[in-house]
Amino acid sequence: MAARAHTRPDPAPRAEPAGVEIQLPWWAIALPAIAFAALLLLILNPADAHAATGGGEPFLAHVLDRIQSVLSAAF
Repeated sequence: MAARAHTRPDPAPRAEPAGVEIQLPWWAIALPAIAFAALLLLILNPADAHAATGGGEPFLAHVLDRIQSVLSAAF
């Protein structure tokens, strides 16, 4: 006895409404725009990006000096 093959019926074409609009929340536009503007400002004025510059006193040395001064004042 042969088994019948199950086939899927052809789905009826689904008609999309003609006036479909996609609405995004406000933050889906605002957050990428703010991030883009911040990165653009850093590119245009790299002096504000202090972590990227090698000049000046290193951060770790400054922190160690502060810790040493606090410890020497406490004891």
